[in-house]
Amino acid sequence: MKKPDNNPRSLAVTALVKVKDGAYSNLQLNHLITEAHLNSNDVNLLTTIVYGVIQHDMTLDFWLKPFIKNPKKVADWVFVLLKTAVYQWQYLERVPKRAIFDETIKIAKQRGHEGIRRFVTGVLHTMDRNGLPDASQLKSPVERLAITYSMPEWLIQTLNQQLGETKTNAILATINRPANQSIRVNTAKITDDDARVALVAEGYEVKPSLVADHAFVLSGRPASHSKLFKSGAVTIQDESAMLPAQAMEFDPSAMVLDACAAPGGKTGQLAERIDAQKGGTVVALDIHAHKIRLIQKNAERLGVSSRVTPVALDARKVDEQFEDATFEAVLVDAPCSGIGLIRRKPEIRYGKQLADSQRLAQVQLDILNAVAKKVKINGIITYSTCTILNQENRDVVAAFLDQHPDFQSVRVTTAQGLKQDRAADYLEIYPDDYGSDGFFISQFKRVK
Repeated sequence: MKKPDNNPRSLAVTALVKVKDGAYSNLQLNHLITEAHLNSNDVNLLTTIVYGVIQHDMTLDFWLKPFIKNPKKVADWVFVLLKTAVYQWQYLERVPKRAIFDETIKIAKQRGHEGIRRFVTGVLHTMDRNGLPDASQLKSPVERLAITYSMPEWLIQTLNQQLGETKTNAILATINRPANQSIRVNTAKITDDDARVALVAEGYEVKPSLVADHAFVLSGRPASHSKLFKSGAVTIQDESAMLPAQAMEFDPSAMVLDACAAPGGKTGQLAERIDAQKGGTVVALDIHAHKIRLIQKNAERLGVSSRVTPVALDARKVDEQFEDATFEAVLVDAPCSGIGLIRRKPEIRYGKQLADSQRLAQVQLDILNAVAKKVKINGIITYSTCTILNQENRDVVAAFLDQHPDFQSVRVTTAQGLKQDRAADYLEIYPDDYGSDGFFISQFKRVK
């Protein structure tokens, strides 16, 4: 019987190969951690290596390239193993180089054969002897940034054009830093003060969010291990992601539409402010039936399922089930490229092209056009994305307002008064602004 693999470095190779084949990094990590029964130190090392290699993938390729003469002949897992070694060597200061090399060679032998062991040994020792190539010597400024920060050139060029080089460089300097661990207090179950006291008692370091209301930034241990999380008294959500729902105003008796709801984080957030006994509900749409179950499960954990009406429906087809002027408020947290989530989901950057944003912009506009008649006069549509590209943000807003003279832009406000000196009504949050995800929020009021 094959002995279970509980070596975090070897498990990191397993996870990274699956991510390369299209798996989600967070799901792979959760699966491997559960299966291998790792202690906390090994979990930390496994997680650090997996996310670190993904974050710095282009940099690692650049460093390895001179030392691998025939890359097409190298098995995927061997290439990945070498990346994990170089990542640890260059980025994990507390781990001795000798230990990294010895462990890498040991894994090569265990997972492969003597020829692979010799190949890996040769590559590592040659890199150590000759030194790694220097990205600062690259002539093209864009290529230099791309290799240094492991960001596709098209994305750097687009951000340069839209935001300027100074802002782009500031974003690039932050995207490979660890994401904050933030939680939102479920006000339907507990107060902010009681949540803070309970979390401190559980051993967390708790800091109030500077971005969102009813939110804390935690450190010390995973938020999912908290008793409050398990009971639904708090939920894990990025600070920026809390803002669209918090910007919405409606009466507790209101009919509210969450047009792109799965997995239901913002649905639950809206439902906390709903009174079902007064006829209020949040209608939560998603095109996929299995995601409707996620919305239901999340609402049940938060204790707000009686305030949520999940419906399996493409938001572009709301005409099929809902009369015009049905809802007091509508949230369109639209499907997007997710470029604002790069710190939290580092693999996003590698599979995208500008054409993807342009295609998604049409989908986003189609959804807005479909829900426009479903909001009552004086009702507000809140449009949000977790990307930082104008194609899916400013351009979509401009197109919607141009096509709908019966709507007017209204200023997005936040409890923390973010960016009060901005000229635009919409709110743009970039990854370097507050250490949270990149997000865009705009609101339109139906005036006739």
